[in-house]
Amino acid sequence: MSGVWQRKDLLSLRELSAEEIGKVLSTATVFKEILGRPIKKVPSMQGRTVVNLFIEPSTRTRISFELAAIRLSADVVSLDKETSSIRKGESLQDTAKNLEALQAGTIVIRHRSAGAAHFLAQRLKASVINAGDGSHEHPTQGLLDTFTIRERLGKIEGVKVLIIGDIVHSRVARSNLWALTKLGAKVKLVGPSTLLPKEFAELGVEVAHTLDGALEEADVINLLRIQHERQVQARVPSIGEYATLFGLNMQRFQRCKPGVLLMHPGPIHRGVEIASELADGAQSVILDQVTNGLAVRMAVLYLVSGGKGLGGES
Repeated sequence: MSGVWQRKDLLSLRELSAEEIGKVLSTATVFKEILGRPIKKVPSMQGRTVVNLFIEPSTRTRISFELAAIRLSADVVSLDKETSSIRKGESLQDTAKNLEALQAGTIVIRHRSAGAAHFLAQRLKASVINAGDGSHEHPTQGLLDTFTIRERLGKIEGVKVLIIGDIVHSRVARSNLWALTKLGAKVKLVGPSTLLPKEFAELGVEVAHTLDGALEEADVINLLRIQHERQVQARVPSIGEYATLFGLNMQRFQRCKPGVLLMHPGPIHRGVEIASELADGAQSVILDQVTNGLAVRMAVLYLVSGGKGLGGES
């Protein structure tokens, strides 16, 4: 797997080239095949230590990174705000420096403040992976979503992707936007004007504030929840009104292409962003996203650690 990866960190997809994104996806393809074998572990990170520092709650991302490191034969330690000295007032920098002094080679961080991963990467020799920083980015989610689309449709270039919901607060939307547009997809963002400022059109995507006229052409629909925890003040009158105007229900689904892919990064609010019948239906790839997240995070851990141990190639 020779190629273009030269970074010690993964901080955002905005700063990655199309070739670098492609490198992660091709490496994840190899790990997806390995995960289908009876023995799912490889020795690529044997003797290395990965610390998951999750200062913000998580289920899928945290467990996925833990399993990814285990599958790569790394030693894994997980910390959250309640079990670290951050609760006692220790700074993020001091916590991370102490982890590095304990020979942590890779620190995976989720933090409520945008820029937290960049802050650590500038101060540590250890590799830093951004597992979500505020409303900024969630790089591995963007990569696994892109991987899932390519796996199902066979390509990214020219694919029409509709992202619906709370765009302004969504790190997932931003990472998807960067990955997909760099690889040639056509991205359209839809949401109420209070959750989708017109400035997003400057990022090379189409912006709309009504859903019904946007459904027919989409090859992929990615639905996002309202990020209540990031809103300083309410941006929509009620959850019921949001569901009425922007939720994907069975009636609206009839307007979609027959083969449309339905995606959601989770957690799902059933009956709000998407009807339960659709979330569990044949067009849903929501659980595929979760499965693919493991292969993608294995690929990222592997690449930032130097990319050794799969046939001696890097």
